[in-house]
Parts: sequence; C-alpha cells; structure tokens
Amino acid sequence: MTEPIRVLVCDDQVLVRTGLVTIIDAQRDLEVVGECGDGQTAVELAGRLRPEVVVMDVRMPVLDGIEATRLLAGAGVPHPVKVLVVTTFNLDEYVYEALRAGASGFLLKDAPPSQLLHGIRTVATGAALLDPEVTRQLVGTYAARIRPAEGPPRDIPLTPRELEVLRLIANGLSNSEIAATLVISQETVKTFVSRILAKLGLRDRVQAVVYAYRQGLVT
Repeated sequence: MTEPIRVLVCDDQVLVRTGLVTIIDAQRDLEVVGECGDGQTAVELAGRLRPEVVVMDVRMPVLDGIEATRLLAGAGVPHPVKVLVVTTFNLDEYVYEALRAGASGFLLKDAPPSQLLHGIRTVATGAALLDPEVTRQLVGTYAARIRPAEGPPRDIPLTPRELEVLRLIANGLSNSEIAATLVISQETVKTFVSRILAKLGLRDRVQAVVYAYRQGLVT
C-alpha cells in the first residue's frame, strides 16, 4: 500500500478550513499533515512538515496566498511544493498571478468535494489542474501580458511535430482535440506532451502556454 499524499491546508476562514480538512482527511489516500490561517505560517509549516500538496487560499492576513505560493513553488525555489489554489474568485487577476507564482492548479470554493479531491491527486502527480476551457479563457484575457522574450530568438529543441503540438496546447486544445486535429491517438498526444515538457524543462501545460507565447509561437 502506498503512502497517503501529504496535504497542508491554508485558509483564514476557520469554517472553510475545517470543511476542507474534514473532506481531505476522510480519504484513505490523503492525509492532512497541518493547517493554518495565513500565508506566512503556510510557508513555515511547509518547511517543517514537507507536504506534497498545499491547498492555498488567496486573500489572507500577514502574507497572501499569491506571495506564499511564490515562496513555495516559484522560480528558483530549491524544493518546490505543489500548490492548489482554492478561492472564491473566478478567472481574474488572482488566477493569473497565482499561476505565474507557480501554482499547479486552481479551483473555486464552490466546486464539489469530488473536484477538490481530484485536484489534489492531480497536482500531486505533477500534472496541472487547468482544464482546456479555463486555459482558453485565461489566454484570451491575459495573452497580451505575456510578451515575447527580448533579444535574438533562441533555438527551440523540438521537432516540427512537437512544435505543432505545443502551438495547439497554447491555443487551449485538450488532448482529445489535439488528437482529432492531427489525426493521431490520445496516447500519442500524451507522449508528445511529456516530451515537450521534458525537453523544455517545463513543469506543466500552464508553463507550456506561457513559453509558447514568450517565444512568439502563438499570438
């Protein structure tokens, strides 16, 4: 039997936090190793408790969830933690900033418990929890902010087919949609996606979207 996924819950609303802890702890494959009500404490507890996933609210005292996420999962963090942002706010500035800060996923607090549990398990595996429709909305709203990198264009170590798949990912297509577009199987698409992430040193599809825009592969 594998060890349960270690989860840290951070939300400043006690009732909400208690509800999250109760839902998560009721699962055999999940274990709440700690809980807190502000981002600074979340960072401190994560350093001591070594959770695999942090369920993070956005608006909190002392240190908000965006800055806490950046400290836990941002660029240059030696031992990044998977962060699942759970908030009352829909696709807006908070979502964009949370993903830029290094969050692996995003859910609304009114999502059913099954989505929360799926989200924790998904980000724990290293995948991103951002469905294609959310990707489309996010890119449509904030693509203008993702500027192409300055300086001479860098060589992109991808095959023509991999570049094609990357462009489709950046346009918000799901694996099934990519498979239909390229007339290949979904398993083949998954293989391409894994290769792209590995070759470019990217964590997930969200980073792949940002990379594609910064490289000018899509506009």
